[in-house]
Amino acid sequence: MYIVVKVTRKYQITLSKEVREKLGIRIGDFLRVKVEDGKIVLEPIVPRRRNPTDDMLSLVGEPINVDAVKLVEESWNGD
Repeated sequence: MYIVVKVTRKYQITLSKEVREKLGIRIGDFLRVKVEDGKIVLEPIVPRRRNPTDDMLSLVGEPINVDAVKLVEESWNGD
């Protein structure tokens, strides 16, 4: 796969959606940059295998019914 990208005046490039999705790269991820035989190689340091929301939801055994507005109102009355 070859994709052409442009280097901006701040020396930045944009990874295409196709590349990001194929490698599971998300905002905040880190990439290792190295030069090999005159080429720039970018490697995800820790590729994410799952959606972060799924990871958070996996911490809860069962769905919880919470009235967030009520909790906030109760916290105001507690002071």
